[in-house]
Amino acid sequence: MSETLATFLASTPLLEESWRLCSVANMTFPGSYVVEQIGNVAYVAFSGRQMDSGSDHNRENPVRLDAEDGGLFAHLYRHSETEEPIRVHHGMLKLFLSLHQSLQSQNDRRDENHEMIFVHKSVRKSILYMFPYDQWEKDSKKNIIAELMGKVKSVVITGHSIGGTTAALSALWLLCHLQQYSLSSAIMPVLCITFGSPLLGNEALHRAILRERWGGNFCHVVSKHDILPRLLFADVGPYANAPNSKIHALLNFWHFCMASPHLIVAGLSSQLAADVEDLFNCVLRDMELLAQSEESSPSESSFQPFGSYVFCCNEGAICLENSAAVIKMLYLMLATGFPSCSIDDHLKYGDYVGKISSQFLLARNLDDLHQYSSFEAGVALALQSSELDKKEVEIMAKDCLEKARTGHNPNLEAAGLAIKLGKAAPYRAEIEWYKARCDEADDQTGYYDSFKLNAGTSIRESRVNMNRHRLAGFWNSVIHMLENNKLPQDFHRRSKWVNASQSYKLLVEPLDIADYYRKGLHRERGHYLQHGRERRYEIFDKWWKDRSVPEKEYKRSKYASLTQDSCFRARLEEAREWLDSVRTERDVTNRNLLWLKIEEFERYANQMIENKEVSKDVLFKNSSFTQWMEDLKEFKSQVKQFPPLFPGFLDGEVVP
Repeated sequence: MSETLATFLASTPLLEESWRLCSVANMTFPGSYVVEQIGNVAYVAFSGRQMDSGSDHNRENPVRLDAEDGGLFAHLYRHSETEEPIRVHHGMLKLFLSLHQSLQSQNDRRDENHEMIFVHKSVRKSILYMFPYDQWEKDSKKNIIAELMGKVKSVVITGHSIGGTTAALSALWLLCHLQQYSLSSAIMPVLCITFGSPLLGNEALHRAILRERWGGNFCHVVSKHDILPRLLFADVGPYANAPNSKIHALLNFWHFCMASPHLIVAGLSSQLAADVEDLFNCVLRDMELLAQSEESSPSESSFQPFGSYVFCCNEGAICLENSAAVIKMLYLMLATGFPSCSIDDHLKYGDYVGKISSQFLLARNLDDLHQYSSFEAGVALALQSSELDKKEVEIMAKDCLEKARTGHNPNLEAAGLAIKLGKAAPYRAEIEWYKARCDEADDQTGYYDSFKLNAGTSIRESRVNMNRHRLAGFWNSVIHMLENNKLPQDFHRRSKWVNASQSYKLLVEPLDIADYYRKGLHRERGHYLQHGRERRYEIFDKWWKDRSVPEKEYKRSKYASLTQDSCFRARLEEAREWLDSVRTERDVTNRNLLWLKIEEFERYANQMIENKEVSKDVLFKNSSFTQWMEDLKEFKSQVKQFPPLFPGFLDGEVVP
């Protein structure tokens, strides 16, 4: 993925346009940001001159995201109840929230070469301006997507320095909201590009972004010696807490230079470098300890990189996405510098970005590489681009690059999974055979009720149960690999895996539901849909909903081979409980609510049957659904015959 991203960025104007707008925001709009549409791309560029809320660079500062964000990022932590909590830098989060909550906007102004530039005081306001957010809940999904596509085709959120972390939080917020309204980021691509931004969150945030497959949406451009992206790896508390601290002095210097980019500041940075030499050495020392560990074991409160990192210098750039390799490369590049260049490099991104897009390999460099394999040549070229020419540093950098490339091969892992899927086919086939035998049985119950009644009491059902667990183990391993970035970025959109997961879910989840209610777990934990459903099924629901080629609507001529709602039986089990409860419920309000739920399920079931979206076993004479329908019919008959026994009902209907 990192090679693809690097090629894409180098061959498009995205980096140059992003930096141009960051420069405009830095120079002209401190504490705010710029929104500009160029063609079909909308750019949101945050100013790096954000002092008040984000200037505390103490690494002991992170706070729990779910305790501070007011639910804005709920999509990120919704599956993290048993994991360590997501933590982010408190100052950066406060800065984002202050921008998000503000509803004031400045006047619009024209850019000389492009369309209107919109300058706003909040992320929400700017996104609302570009996208009709207030209509998302009112319109159908089709109309929403059409409206969004009519405005822009993609969004680039960018920022320099502290503005980069605000941009990252804004991109995360937008991605979460696209998911909340069932709008895939594949339909509306969102790319975040930061320049020299500090770290944002802990390892849990890194894992959450991997889990959502959003790593490819973030590109962090870091110059060779820039100290700011490295600060939070070190214990810089003594240098950050006082109002006149050395970090505050650094930020003030950078802000001054951002406001006056044409000012010659070499002498000023040299004078400042003497004051921050001990800060530079502190960062270098702590990063060395971190880089020397083969496998970092971050604490709950430590900061970790996420997304792809583009390391740039005068000779070109290299792109890495493996977090361990990123940390080591951050250290190795800083180790070749000194305090003054660690200050100056934070202001040189304009020079580096121009070279990334225009840099070509010299012919002499290519001639020297004919003796290498393509992999070795790639590593050699990356070393040339990194300017790590010290022998001992070059050896460590080569080792870092080789580990980043050979750590895992997503396409190879996917091919291995395909082989394992083939080996798991007999387990699925045996369950299909079991369903077919149940469909042909004289008892007319169907495979759901047969498994619910006989699991654990016969060899046949025991084998089905064993195969059910085997398939669950396989699909859980697929989810684990996907969420740990071991599979291709588009794996969850590949039709082979989308269709295979959907077929597995429709066949096997009814057996999971049967097992849940057979064991009486609904009495201990609550009903299946709220308290028993495995997360893999929720993930497969999302894959199916977001598939690139939606299923064409057509009228079925016969019943489906598998009920198209894998949770149909779970809804039926709840409806059975409602019907039992409504017979004895004395409270009129509660009874009315139960009856409304029963009617809602009845309408849903009748619609499924009318559309032939249920399998024929649902309608078998002795199936639990048929029995429920008969019980409901009998209850309605009793209501008509003995109305005094059922006050509140008239002709089988609820009356107020």
